Amino acid sequence: MQDFPWENHSSVSEFILLGFSKDSQTNTILFNIFLFIYLSTLFGNGLIFTLICLDSCLHTPMYFFLSVLAMLDMSYVTTTVPQMLVHLLCQKKIISYVGCVAQMYFFLLLGISEGWLFSVMAYDRYVAICHPLRYKVIMSPWLCVAMVAFCGIWGVSCSLVYTVFTIRLPYCGPNEINHFFCEVPAVLKLACADTSLNDQVDFILGFILLLVPLSFILSSYVLIFVTIFRMHSAKGRFKAFSTCASHITVVTMFCGPAMFMYMNPGANASPERDKKLALFYNVISAFLNPIIYSLRNKDVKRAFLKVTGWSRTHE
Repeated sequence: MQDFPWENHSSVSEFILLGFSKDSQTNTILFNIFLFIYLSTLFGNGLIFTLICLDSCLHTPMYFFLSVLAMLDMSYVTTTVPQMLVHLLCQKKIISYVGCVAQMYFFLLLGISEGWLFSVMAYDRYVAICHPLRYKVIMSPWLCVAMVAFCGIWGVSCSLVYTVFTIRLPYCGPNEINHFFCEVPAVLKLACADTSLNDQVDFILGFILLLVPLSFILSSYVLIFVTIFRMHSAKGRFKAFSTCASHITVVTMFCGPAMFMYMNPGANASPERDKKLALFYNVISAFLNPIIYSLRNKDVKRAFLKVTGWSRTHE
């Protein structure tokens, strides 16, 4: 019978996640803050997803991608935050080796898929603003589903490469991860072997998974801004720009910290800095996305009033 990779190479059966602080009072405060953020994230993204499903007026490519983003955000924070909340209140902050590997894989899968989804959403805005008369023809339901599937395939395949290259290394101890979850850069610091190949793989994959979609996004917005500045109507320019501004804000919050994390060599990484960066693109970004991108949107507000029946009381 063939052994699993971790049975061949690792003498560590579990890891200890150090988290943020050893002070119980500080951890209690952090617990309350992150519990509020987590529940608000689930509520906000869940509300957006539900409204888009229930209101036929929101059955457009843009809102289809927003519903996928909402699902990804809810899943993304759920890979890390529930465990973090438990560890903030418990003395034992232990995760099994297999659990750590699973957390790494699903965290990367969802994060990579979301990064590529942002480039798809930028293309959708490009077609809507630069080719409005052909928008419905180009952004067909088949193409929308195919592009989302493409994002998922990239997520599944590239997260597998990241995870396999991480678990192939031996972990002989110590087993304390200076992080609040099992993220690849933090886990690699415990490997009792040379990690230079992993650093190179992380940099190359980081380039492909962050800079390539980011270049697509930038190219789309260069063409969008050229079109916006050619518009004669000031109202039209403002409407087009406000739609793009939300997407640019969300992309910056997610991609900026992720680039710092995954494209820096492991030796230069600071554990405290890495925790803050991970919080930003994993927890804070998912919390703010519904507010920035959707809840201030007039169509979503109208759908909320329609679904709840409050619109009738205002008539």
